[in-house]
Amino acid sequence: MMVRMQVTIDAELHRRAREHAAGRGISFAEYVRRLVAEDLGDGPPRGDVTAIFDLGGSGEATDIATDKDRLIGEAVEAEYRDSLDRG
Repeated sequence: MMVRMQVTIDAELHRRAREHAAGRGISFAEYVRRLVAEDLGDGPPRGDVTAIFDLGGSGEATDIATDKDRLIGEAVEAEYRDSLDRG
């Protein structure tokens, strides 16, 4: 179960943390969740897919929310072309 919370931090610290999170390709909220879990000695819950995020990253952040239509279109097109090659 997730709990919503509100935290007040310095504006400059907030800016830097958001930039750091963006550089890792994750949201600010996910960045804070990971920091708290790490500080408490907890990792991601067993079976949680977030455990595989950031593995083998190319160094470029991908914004799936912005690029999802293009990415889905590319995947569908590739699958279609493969079906033509097979058939």
